[in-house]
Amino acid sequence: MKKIAVFCASRMPDNDIYKIEAINLGNYLVDNNYAMVYGGAKIGIMGLIADTMLSRNGTVIGVMPTVLSDQEILHPKLTESYPVGSMHERKAKMMALSDAFIAFPGGCGTMEEIFEVITWNQIGLHNKPYGFINVGGVFDGLKQYFDDASAAGFIDLLMKERIIIEDTVEDFFKKINI
Repeated sequence: MKKIAVFCASRMPDNDIYKIEAINLGNYLVDNNYAMVYGGAKIGIMGLIADTMLSRNGTVIGVMPTVLSDQEILHPKLTESYPVGSMHERKAKMMALSDAFIAFPGGCGTMEEIFEVITWNQIGLHNKPYGFINVGGVFDGLKQYFDDASAAGFIDLLMKERIIIEDTVEDFFKKINI
């Protein structure tokens, strides 16, 4: 079973498109026999994807720093759970466990996590696929940034082409080739 890391929001946005697509992602992962590796929370989009998968007997693996699990936000029904000491350890553990990485809409934490994946790929620490599911166009500005930074010479064209940005779950998975 391939394991897909999903970086996403610990908050629940008001716009239902994010909830609908989070459920779609959870169902897609179960339907295609993927396990999810994520931050382990029972709240927000994170919790919704986990609940969707768990309700269908999907495999959900949480990696959470003890500072957060001590605040009682750890999902109680995870298939596997890995307590770690820090956010840095969390990212390293998720990197080790996962075969590919998705940034689903979220806040600064989501961006920090996926950008570390991108950076680790650039310096040769992994060769796993990664990218963004652009629900509701939330990552349109980021696509423009990648284009502009590449045109200016800050991002190598080959590295830019590795960054997958697709509007749907199905289109994203057509590109990751795992």
